[in-house]
Amino acid sequence: MKEDRKMKFTKIFLVIAASVGIMSCNIGMLDTESTYQVGSSNVWGKASLARLAVNGIYNEFYERSSTTSNEDNWRVMFEAYSSVMDTDRNWYENQKVCYGDGTPSSGTFSSMFKYYYTFVFRSNDVISHIDQVPDMEPEEKARLKAEAKFLRAYGYFNLNVLWRGVPLYLEYIEDAGTANKPRSSEADVWQAIINDLTDCINEENLPDRYAAGDGNYGRVTKGAAYAYRGHAYQFMASRLNDTKYYELALSDFEQIEKLGYKLYTGAGANSFKELLKPANEQCEEMIFSIQCVEFSGMGNPRAMLFGNRGTYTGDKGAWNNYIPNPGFVESFENADGSKFNWEDHFEGWNSMTPKQRSVFFLRNNMTDAEKQTMLNYGADMTRYDNLHNEENIRKAYADRDPRLMMSVITPYSQYDGGISGNAYTFTLRWPYRSEGSSYRDLRTDTNSMYYYLWRKYVPEGLDHTMTWLYRQDNILCRYAEVLLRRAECLNELGRTDEAVTLVNMVRTRAGHVTLNNEAYPATAVKDQADMRERIRNEFYWELGGEDSMYFNELRWGIWVEKKFQKNTNGLKQVWGEPTYTWYSLGDYVETWPIPAKEREMNSSLTQNPGWID
Repeated sequence: MKEDRKMKFTKIFLVIAASVGIMSCNIGMLDTESTYQVGSSNVWGKASLARLAVNGIYNEFYERSSTTSNEDNWRVMFEAYSSVMDTDRNWYENQKVCYGDGTPSSGTFSSMFKYYYTFVFRSNDVISHIDQVPDMEPEEKARLKAEAKFLRAYGYFNLNVLWRGVPLYLEYIEDAGTANKPRSSEADVWQAIINDLTDCINEENLPDRYAAGDGNYGRVTKGAAYAYRGHAYQFMASRLNDTKYYELALSDFEQIEKLGYKLYTGAGANSFKELLKPANEQCEEMIFSIQCVEFSGMGNPRAMLFGNRGTYTGDKGAWNNYIPNPGFVESFENADGSKFNWEDHFEGWNSMTPKQRSVFFLRNNMTDAEKQTMLNYGADMTRYDNLHNEENIRKAYADRDPRLMMSVITPYSQYDGGISGNAYTFTLRWPYRSEGSSYRDLRTDTNSMYYYLWRKYVPEGLDHTMTWLYRQDNILCRYAEVLLRRAECLNELGRTDEAVTLVNMVRTRAGHVTLNNEAYPATAVKDQADMRERIRNEFYWELGGEDSMYFNELRWGIWVEKKFQKNTNGLKQVWGEPTYTWYSLGDYVETWPIPAKEREMNSSLTQNPGWID
């Protein structure tokens, strides 16, 4: 394993890291001029330096993941903006579209704007100059230009989702003072994205995919271009209200299967869980991912941010800054495909307050002092079963879609972690007593509250020894997501039966009951509207925690409803008691404000409706 990591690092990332020293781009919307320590003209005069310039675009993926930046306050996963999960109380004020005090002057918006335009301007530099390199073969120039076009499209894709129309810069800008274009329409930006991705797909020197172990693994491929173009078409179908784009998206998603991508099934019944382990990070399901290694600035921080104090990171433990929302956990179906209902497990649940319900989550054989504390808190201790309380609550999670317990650490389930150089198996109990040998309770960074915790992206045993530097790749797109996107397109085009087949492929891999299974009446699909809801649920259950659902909720037009409704509004303990709640300023927060700083520098930029500078 160490040798594999060394190979991945030396073949790909050493040059990316080195490019930071060669090319320093401090790029904002108007701060567009690249400054090369060796001189810009010299970069394009030598192939080795030109390659580093291309790698410098890829390096931006690590900038967003870095925890050493002084802009750390805005580095919140998009998934935390969705209804899937929330941040702990220490971070939640940074989510300005949810917290209720966001303005165009908020640093979150300006930092994100600058971040994605950095992809654009670095890419423009490469696209405009790569053909000048004298000692580089035409085939390599064509491939690197295609990679830069994809990465430019990636930057504009994110900008257009969040701001719905931004200035289009498709050429390198020598003088930053000339970057004063007005905003292009959302439709025009989508078309520019489509054009770039189409160029990638048509470039014969861009490979379909890279095999595991290839020194170029992690670079742009035709598979990634098809996936993102199809996703862009889906946004166009939704936002431009034109179903023809579903046909185009479907065609792109179908092409991906022909390129050799497929679902990972190598771990049998545990394949869904094992998919997100370092051993399988280059399996045939992965379409595009950020290549992470145990090297400063290039690790996957989700091990720390998703993990808990039992996650072994030297002797420190992880932080569980991102916490699954109880509404997301409760959405997972029963094993027979029927909807989960707490009343089926605890009669009277719906008439109880969240504090009263906490009684069902208490450990067996509580001390008198513990019982009194919970009584004072508000638990209905008349419902406490001293000998079987743990068994009763475990049943509520055991007979469910298997992806639930493979994604989330639920009450009284076990987690294999480690402390002080030793591997231990912990159990998530309440009230917390001790992680010592007598109990091995799972300790968290928020130990006075009882939250759900993530399993996704969280190392087990002694696998993770370096704070912030977990080697698991950060997945941006995988084949299961493409299958669900294909299913969505088919259903929107009235081909619901075909959509069922694709969804069933994803459910079968997870070990869940298939749709339209005659033995399970709850799985029967009624019509197109019913299937639409089922497909959206599959996105949550398959991809929750993977930084996909915020953009999906925006695309479906349900984000405000999902994020601010009672069932999912804010951080909650497992029984539903809020730690904090979000505050919506209005539906207009679905679109982010043009940063005030950018409007000061470029008077032609108009503000999005609802936002006041």
